[in-house]
Formats: sequence, structure tokens, C-alpha cells
Amino acid sequence: MPKYVLNPETLLYEEKEDPKYLKHVHWAVAIVVAVGFVLLYFWLYTSVFHWDLPKTAMLKRRAAAWEARMEVLSNRLDLYDRTLTAIEQRDDQVYRSIYGLGEIPDAVKNSGLGGVNRYAEVDRLGTNSSLGWTVRRLDGLTKRTYIQGKALDEVGMLARTAGDMLACVPSVPPVLPDRNKVHLSSGFGYRTDPVYGGGERHGGQDMAGPAGTPVYATGDGIITMAEFKTNGYGNQVIIDHGYGYQTRYAHLSVITVVAGMPVKRGEQIGNIGSTGKSTGPHLHYEVVYRGDRVNPMNYMDFNMSLDEYRSMVGTRVQESPVGKRTSTTELLRRSKKGNG
Repeated sequence: MPKYVLNPETLLYEEKEDPKYLKHVHWAVAIVVAVGFVLLYFWLYTSVFHWDLPKTAMLKRRAAAWEARMEVLSNRLDLYDRTLTAIEQRDDQVYRSIYGLGEIPDAVKNSGLGGVNRYAEVDRLGTNSSLGWTVRRLDGLTKRTYIQGKALDEVGMLARTAGDMLACVPSVPPVLPDRNKVHLSSGFGYRTDPVYGGGERHGGQDMAGPAGTPVYATGDGIITMAEFKTNGYGNQVIIDHGYGYQTRYAHLSVITVVAGMPVKRGEQIGNIGSTGKSTGPHLHYEVVYRGDRVNPMNYMDFNMSLDEYRSMVGTRVQESPVGKRTSTTELLRRSKKGNG
């Protein structure tokens, strides 16, 4: 709207125009005031009332939804981890132990999946991001599940031949358990050395009896050693039964088997003697499980019925009638058969 002022000379109202620069000043002031109001609004909105801007609020809602989903996934992974750990422990402590298998090392179970820069994409989010952590954890569970599956396949294969295993595990005395002829002498554990004196760890069970008393295999297996020596264990036989088991029969006077020959439980492998480091006729018998010597008395019942033991020995004699041939001929035949 134009502005009119009184001209004192003409006594008329005349239109007065403001300087042009004044309009620019007005516009500048208006803009500054507007910007000030906007800044004041943002300051009150964010700093005083601590409200989020609409877009920020929307992004936060989305982020919270994803965090909730990641939390649910993490809880499920916790459950799967506990379940898999229980399976691994049962496999190591029960199944693999029963079948003579070694435990799977933790380094193998917890090794990561291969691949160069496998996590490069998630690492861009930061090493502490929940997504990166979840991806790595899921890969670890995948690897552990695969390894455990293979381990159970191995146990399953052995379980299908469990009958063979029962026949192989040493579980009877190596001599006829007749206490009138044979008695248990030096047991498993620490003792005084009968020859040199001083303490020593005795890794087997000694059974004293008359020289020439038959000694029998305590489980099915393969003869891995049949040697004649004048020191140490003297004449000895070692049988590998598989499934982590071996047995040793030492100080024998006679050995009736050869290395590489298969034998069965109750089959004669030699006779009690006093060869090597021995103070009298006796059998030194050891059970070795997965490389460690264990107490043989845990693998036999010396109160076993004599009739039952004789029946077992008689069955083996009928299956392999050594007496019907010369010993040398029979040993060579069975050794070749076992190697074939």
C-alpha cells in the first residue's frame, strides 16, 4: 500500500516512496526472523523436549524391529548351541569311548569355515555389530554340526558291527581261573621291584602258576608281536584287538603263534614261563586301551566258572585243531590265511 504524507508547501497529500534499499532490508529481516523461528523450533523439539524428528523416529522403529528379530535369532542359536554341545559331550564321553575312538579335538570343532574375505560385507557394519556376530556364530554352528554328523556316522558304522566288538574286547582271564593252580600275585599299580628293589609302576597283573600252564587269548584279534627275548618281558606276545585295545602276555616259556596270525578268544597262544626279568614262573598280563595301560582286573572275572572257561577253550580247539597237524605246519597255514 502506498504511503502518503502532507506537503506543507502545497498543502496536499503526496505519495512518498521509500528508498529501494529499505525493501531489501525488510526482506532480510523477515528471512532472519523466519530462520530464527525454525532454529528455535528444532532446538525446542530436540534439546528441550528430546523428541525425534519424524524420519529419525521411523528409522529407529525399523531398527528396533530388526534388533528384536536378531534377539529372537540369538536366543534360538543359544538353544541350538546347548543342544549341540550336549550331543558332542555324549558322543565323546559315551559313544566314542565305548568303541575305542578318540575324542574330537576342540580346535577341529571350533575351526571356522574357509573362504577369503568371507565376512568382508558384514565387517563394514563394524566388528561389534549384532549381524556380524550372528553370521559368524551361525557359521560356527554349521561347521560343528557337519563335523558331529560325520562323527556319528563313524560311531554308527561301528555300532553295526557291535557283535564283532564284543568278541574283540578282552574280557576273560588269560589262564584257566583255577585258584588251586594259579593265583594272582603282583597287581596293577605301584610296587617294590622284585629284582632291583625300589618303587616302580607295575603296568599289568601277574598270575603265578606252574611252568607250562596254557595261556589263552582274552579276545579276538591279530598277533602283532611274537618275540623271543632273554631280558625285559622275555618271550612275549602282543595282540591287537581293534577298537583301541591291545593285550600283552609276557615271560612265556613257549609261544604257539606267529605275528600276523588271527586268533580268537580262548585260543592258546603260549605257556607260562619265567623268561626275561622274572623271579619265578608267572604270566605278566597287560591291557592297553588307546595307548594307556589300564588295570586288567577291570576286564576279567577271575571267579569265572571253570566249566564255562573249559567249554570256550574246547570250542576253539575244535575250530582250529592244532593237534591234528605239526605245530610248524599249522602256524604257517594260519599265518598265511590271516595275511591273505
